Amino acid sequence: MSAFALTDEQRTYVRQVREVAVAELIPLAEQGVEGRVNRPLLEAMGSHGLLSRLFGATGRSAAAMELCLLRETLAEVCTDAETALALQALGSYPFVLFGTEGQAERYRDGVAAGTVVASFALSEAEAGSDAAALRLRAEPDGDGWRLTGEKTWISNAPEADVYTVFARTTADARARGITAFVVDGGAPGLSGEQLDMLAPHALGRLIFDGVRVERADVLGEVDAGFKVAMRTLDVLRPSVGAFAVGMAQAGLDAAIEHTTRRQAFGGVLSDQQAVSHLLAEMATRVEASRLLVYAAASAYDEGIAAELVTRKAAMAKLFATESAQFVVDAAMQLHGARALQRGHLLERLYRDVRAPRIYEGASEVQRTIIGRSLVQAATRERTEQA
Repeated sequence: MSAFALTDEQRTYVRQVREVAVAELIPLAEQGVEGRVNRPLLEAMGSHGLLSRLFGATGRSAAAMELCLLRETLAEVCTDAETALALQALGSYPFVLFGTEGQAERYRDGVAAGTVVASFALSEAEAGSDAAALRLRAEPDGDGWRLTGEKTWISNAPEADVYTVFARTTADARARGITAFVVDGGAPGLSGEQLDMLAPHALGRLIFDGVRVERADVLGEVDAGFKVAMRTLDVLRPSVGAFAVGMAQAGLDAAIEHTTRRQAFGGVLSDQQAVSHLLAEMATRVEASRLLVYAAASAYDEGIAAELVTRKAAMAKLFATESAQFVVDAAMQLHGARALQRGHLLERLYRDVRAPRIYEGASEVQRTIIGRSLVQAATRERTEQA
């Protein structure tokens, strides 16, 4: 793939995903309950091999570019399906990236089939962007630990079958004292509730009342769980941008369709210079976002320096999510009051597009990552030249 065009194979893949989404996933998404896990939708995605694409040929994480194409295509057609797929990736990547082969095998096939719902349990009420401040306690208990505390804004909670849970094993150590555990959804002492969010995603709160975990449930190493969390987010960050690109493209397409048909002021709406200029701005931002996302995904797949991958991924997520918000808002403005009606495509996109600017690293966090990376690179270069 060049920086400007997809290969024939990639175009065929995108077309196939779109066809499945239109024919089968949209009807199942419409039958789901907002804010709840849609298991029939997940199983349909599993039966068509979409979820197995999360793991690639190696059984670990998929190629970043393939994941981006998958998420962008689904987001353009059916945001419910895209979100369901993304939450499966977020919940399962910690144990396929850092778990033993036994830990990965225990859940991977079920996640790929859509019969096992996975969840990523990192955020807490006082530990959102500052994930190193989490307080869920993992207190020693014989050969294992007892988890006590709460998590909130957790994907697929409280309905998930398996959770990757990040807990504090060493007090006052911030990022150096966090451990990642695999926790079964039916574990004694684990409960929770659904949260009613602006975007109708399956998110909830979890309560841990002495939930028992064993040493065999540790992902990676004890006190090294922060690395598990950050690595998972690094893998997925370009594809969050792809999700935003898909939504922005859907908004742009709707705006073009509407303004080139809508009769107003003695012609069609797109004849107005203010409208055509706004369409131009929207289209430019969508294309720039897409190129940033593809560049970040390609950098990850090519194995370039981790610091540069992180910077490119942060740029892609930042620009694509902020641009998607602009494009969907502009499309709604061009449609007028009809776009405010419940059930309109843009009404749904307007609710869906807001969250990606916050989750998996808010826009402000992405700017911090980018700025810090630039300063560190410049400082290192000066040191090497001295």
